[in-house]
Amino acid sequence: MTAAIVDPVVLGWPEEGPTLRLDYREFSYAGKFVMSNTGKAVIRARAGRDDPDTTDSKWDEDVLAAVAFNEDRTDPETLWLRYVTVHEDRRGDGLGPRLCAFVAQRAADRGYERVRIAVNNPFAYEALYKSGFAFTGEETGIAELVLERPADRPAERPTKRYQAGLDIYRKRDLSEAETAFLERKRGASPPPTE
Repeated sequence: MTAAIVDPVVLGWPEEGPTLRLDYREFSYAGKFVMSNTGKAVIRARAGRDDPDTTDSKWDEDVLAAVAFNEDRTDPETLWLRYVTVHEDRRGDGLGPRLCAFVAQRAADRGYERVRIAVNNPFAYEALYKSGFAFTGEETGIAELVLERPADRPAERPTKRYQAGLDIYRKRDLSEAETAFLERKRGASPPPTE
């Protein structure tokens, strides 16, 4: 997929019930985007319609990256990014970090103070750091690391905290690619925000 990239757009907030039909062979978590209880934002390959209720398959095929999000049930000042997915041919192009930073800014525009996400692998951890998130020191009950940023700006990201999150992953049974990545990052500072 080599089409031109269009600026990110929010398709709708949770109360608007936007949905997307993404091909499960090309996108991780594709099934989570057909649900209407989360907001959605996308980066598309070319301009499409801005109607979040569109179910035209051609429109869904234009998606290069998507994120689903909703308000924290116990803290109305916090927006949670639930699922981030990038088309398999565009992974590593920086679309995920770009989209997450875009949603954080839109969250600030809507009055949210902070944006959080829980990640389950070191590649996602690194990508979210590029979006201005930082490890909180918290883990979910399903072994995901929680990252957070102020909605209106990148978080402070001390190297010690960044490495603390990577150290948690280093103790896990990981793929060769993940293990090699973690070894390359040993002692490194957080990546610059994109």
